[in-house]
Amino acid sequence: MQLPRGTVYGIVRTLQTVGFVEQDSESGKYQLGAALLHIGARSLNGNELRRRAINWAEALATRVDESVLVGMLHDNHVLIVHHVHRPGESLQALEVGNLMPLHATALGKALLAHHSYLVGELAQEGLRRYTDATLDDLDLLDAQLREVAARGWASDVEELLPGVASVAAPIENRDRLVVGVVAISGAVERVCSDRLPRTDLAQTVMECGRAISRELGGTAW
Repeated sequence: MQLPRGTVYGIVRTLQTVGFVEQDSESGKYQLGAALLHIGARSLNGNELRRRAINWAEALATRVDESVLVGMLHDNHVLIVHHVHRPGESLQALEVGNLMPLHATALGKALLAHHSYLVGELAQEGLRRYTDATLDDLDLLDAQLREVAARGWASDVEELLPGVASVAAPIENRDRLVVGVVAISGAVERVCSDRLPRTDLAQTVMECGRAISRELGGTAW
């Protein structure tokens, strides 16, 4: 582009700051970042994700006897594109179309763990507290997101709403990019054991996430 070296360096550093470029710590070379890859993944819209997930979400709700939510990233929030009510319960609000916070929900943390560039953006806005259990410390959130990425599922226990707990797993497309998330949500006493998310529900929601990923062309692992 016939630009001075210093100018190019400044541009690359700016792109790195917003997540469009990443630098390898060993070689020093640059590559496309997660934020840019996510923009490409937005070709999957909410209707397509819902269409691919709807049968699996219905089956999951029946299997675990809890509410199931399917969501995707939208304007630094989780946009709910599908909601299956807990079987047998009539007094439930429909969440489809609602925007939920990333840092205070299992849905959001399952997304944040694979789109870590968003953490910096949330930090600039401030991590709002919804309950006494909400994580508003950036270091603690970072540590939890690393754990989420390693184990494959996220959780929240009364972090958004008192008395409610959730476990969630990511949904990938054929390029192994996380484009959505599925969650089991219900009363703390049912979703948790000794206030910790039940591991059987975590395994079940991960299975559902993998099944939906296969519907989107993801690897059958």
